[in-house]
Amino acid sequence: MKKQIKRLRVRTVAAVCVLAFAANSWAVDPFTVRDIRVEGLQRVEPGTVFASLPFRVGDQYNDDKGSAAIRALFALGLFKDVRLEVQGDVLIVAVEERPTVADVDFVGTREFDKDTLKKALRDIGLTEGRPYDQALADRAEQELKRQYINRSLYGAEVVTTVTPIERNRVNLTFTVSEGEPTRIKDIRIIGAQAFPEKTLRDQMDLDTGGWLSWYTKSDRYSRTKLNADLEALRSYYLRRGFLEFRIDSTQVAISPDKQDISVTVNITEGERYVVSGVRLEGDYLGKGEEFKTLVKIKPGEPYNADQVTETTKAFTEYFGNFGYAFAQVEARPEIDRANNRVAFVLVADPSRRAYVRRINISGNNRTRDEVVRREFRQFESSWYDAEKIKLSRDRIDRLGFFKEVNVETSDVPGSPDQVDLNIVVAEKPTGSLQLGAGFSSAEKLALSFSVKQENAFGTGNYLGIEVNTSKFNRTIAFSSVNPYFTPNGISRAFDLYHRSSRPYNDQGGNYQLVTSGAGLRFGIPFSEVDTVFFGLGFERTQIKPGTNIPAVYLAYADRFGFTSSTVPVTVGWSRDDRDSALVPTTGRLMRVAGEAGVAGDARYLRTNLQYQQYFALSRLYTLAFNGELGWGKGFNDRPFPVFKNFYSGGLGSVRGFDQGTLGPKDVTGSSIGGAKKLTLNAEFIAPFPGTGNDRTLRWYAFADVGNVFGENDPFEVQELRASAGLGLSWLSPIGPLRIAIAQPVRKKPGDRIQRFQFQIGTSF
Repeated sequence: MKKQIKRLRVRTVAAVCVLAFAANSWAVDPFTVRDIRVEGLQRVEPGTVFASLPFRVGDQYNDDKGSAAIRALFALGLFKDVRLEVQGDVLIVAVEERPTVADVDFVGTREFDKDTLKKALRDIGLTEGRPYDQALADRAEQELKRQYINRSLYGAEVVTTVTPIERNRVNLTFTVSEGEPTRIKDIRIIGAQAFPEKTLRDQMDLDTGGWLSWYTKSDRYSRTKLNADLEALRSYYLRRGFLEFRIDSTQVAISPDKQDISVTVNITEGERYVVSGVRLEGDYLGKGEEFKTLVKIKPGEPYNADQVTETTKAFTEYFGNFGYAFAQVEARPEIDRANNRVAFVLVADPSRRAYVRRINISGNNRTRDEVVRREFRQFESSWYDAEKIKLSRDRIDRLGFFKEVNVETSDVPGSPDQVDLNIVVAEKPTGSLQLGAGFSSAEKLALSFSVKQENAFGTGNYLGIEVNTSKFNRTIAFSSVNPYFTPNGISRAFDLYHRSSRPYNDQGGNYQLVTSGAGLRFGIPFSEVDTVFFGLGFERTQIKPGTNIPAVYLAYADRFGFTSSTVPVTVGWSRDDRDSALVPTTGRLMRVAGEAGVAGDARYLRTNLQYQQYFALSRLYTLAFNGELGWGKGFNDRPFPVFKNFYSGGLGSVRGFDQGTLGPKDVTGSSIGGAKKLTLNAEFIAPFPGTGNDRTLRWYAFADVGNVFGENDPFEVQELRASAGLGLSWLSPIGPLRIAIAQPVRKKPGDRIQRFQFQIGTSF
């Protein structure tokens, strides 16, 4: 009897549905599967197919299992055609694989880097080596358009070209016509009465453009930016008493040619309310008076939402200091609309006290657990302490090893009085190999090379080699820092260096000061914010004669020799609570450093004090002050070593005067510095006009006062030099740039004036 072969072929999901309705005509009598063969595979492993089949050799086969097999194989996304063929009691699975994406390329992209676009497509599943799917390609087009819309390029068009190549592969090319950016033509705020519309628009980062919009892109619409601006607008009103302010709607209209956008914000200001009083209700653990000291809401003043938020946050954190991790504090307003007054009732529910059962650390794939754990001031099996947890989080962040540090609290199932702390970190590269170049009006071209590893082998230790060369200063140095030399947090630093330098205005002379030395320093944390440093070293300084060498150098060398050796002892203290090292707006920096030569040829004391203070006048403006005081004195009937002198003038001290030229001068006219230094600086810092709130480009107005004095010269006010001017600070793509245009307002004959000064550095 001739065997009958019945074939079942399904090309689409719709065909599977048709199969269900035509079951009678396509029906195969159930049978026991003796063998299963797979045909048509090129890159897919046979095991992938077998694992998806709902039956095995020896199982009973029927139509339902066949339909389930087809659905399962299509669901893999690897095949564009699947057939089941029955030959007696042998089942044949015939497949046709989808082509594989061999390459993804972009043509016509200027706004984005190709790697950025490839990452966006990778996130939706389209990348080299993955099966090609037309639906996925269509989705990729939409994703690319979305990326361009986020950059306000609403007219961007994307065309996909699929090119088949050998071995069942395809190349995908996305040809992009970006067009011109859609720019904001108009921003309207409807319903504003208490404040001028221009004042309200100034609170927003989005604007209608200015002469620097090519840099800031503030006239390019973005929904994310608009949402942030709406929050800024709401915050502006809520800080000024408008308790019931609301944003009713926003309309964004785009012109037919997709070149202009109009933004309309409809608001209802409501009435302005004054705080009439604040009272506490609930359980305050018998510490009501202590909580009252934390209240930031001020009766008699206009309602301020920031004060309410600060108060509830301070209350919650203070509860946390006593172990109440689940405390709830609600600020309930009691509104008197007849008199436009509002009273606040602060209702507290401390809930239950909690212990920290376990501290879990994740995300530190390279950094050792102990490096993170030793920064923690909250311990396991101790009361939950919010203040210690915040301090711990800040200490981990200040390590500089992580892009993100998050502390999450999770309940312990079955233990209502216990919590776990989950520390989630995202590591960042901490090693660098750099070649650098810098240019300044004082030092001209300077080259540098450095190899640094701030987290060597995940131990938290620092290792570094630095080489620097310039017209006036050259350095080669090796340094190593172990921040936890002892379990108590005492740090140890070792330095080995060789430096050669000469004064900034040597008038073409070729004499040099060459210093070689080594030092060992320790840092002892006396509190969470105060660290005291002390160290011991050995230093050898050589005066190399040359043309135009100042007479004071020769006089020192004639008396004590051209080579001096000393054993310097260093002691210092620092505290830094600025909000940023690059663009600070609040906080202060204090440093005190002392160095004493206690043995060897040079006996001296050299001290330096620095104090910086930043005040945030508003969201846009910052006032900054800096003061430095240096003082040196020779011991044992020896003068203060000339090679330890302070210098003043130029960027970093008194702008408007040539770099390092203030103070005592030799008979040759060369500046030789002095044993005493005083510098005072004040700056008013603001965003550059047309840049909105961009903190990377700022201008500043400044006033400087200062000078250096000889060891035996008194500080004389009439000898101080002063200048004032304007400057520009830009965190440019090629490095920090600082420009100053200064006018000396107090100078004397013989001073070397340099009104324009700049400095820029880069790594490449």
